Amino acid sequence: MATTTTPARDSAQGGRILYMDDVVTRPGAQAALAVGRIVVGFLFLWPFLDKTFGLGFATPSERAWINGGTPAQGYLGNLPPEQPLAELFQSLFLNPFGDIVFMLGLLGIGVAMITGAGLRIAAVSGTLLMAFMYVVALPWVGEHGTNPVLDSHWVEALLLIIAAVTLSGDKWGLGKWWAGKVGNSWLR
Repeated sequence: MATTTTPARDSAQGGRILYMDDVVTRPGAQAALAVGRIVVGFLFLWPFLDKTFGLGFATPSERAWINGGTPAQGYLGNLPPEQPLAELFQSLFLNPFGDIVFMLGLLGIGVAMITGAGLRIAAVSGTLLMAFMYVVALPWVGEHGTNPVLDSHWVEALLLIIAAVTLSGDKWGLGKWWAGKVGNSWLR
């Protein structure tokens, strides 16, 4: 007698789809991971909204992207000259292309984390964004922060990675539904 499997539990490669319950078994831990995922998602979505519409928090209305503001250029254009990689990043991203890449990154990462779908690609792209933002303004060069090596970019990158590897989008998100569409692929 042949055994059958449920299509939603099988990936396109023929293997079983993993869910958060397979990785994290305690309900309290699942809830904490889901809350962390949503919070880090909002950390990315909020700057997109504020920089796009000039909501008056970090970006005044007159500097909003929809009013001709330049979100990435504003940051990169004001880097201290003593930062060793400032010129490199300015040559690559101090232009409208840089603004588009930065803003789409914030939007995509934020939406993926809040909805719980596409966490792997959000973790990779978000970690790259955080790494770039870290190396362009190294904490031990120029005006010092509170820690000579680590800053919040490390924490945000780790939260993105933790959300992806624990499949936290399955709890209070669209992760299970999305897994039924893409399986265990890198789009998960």
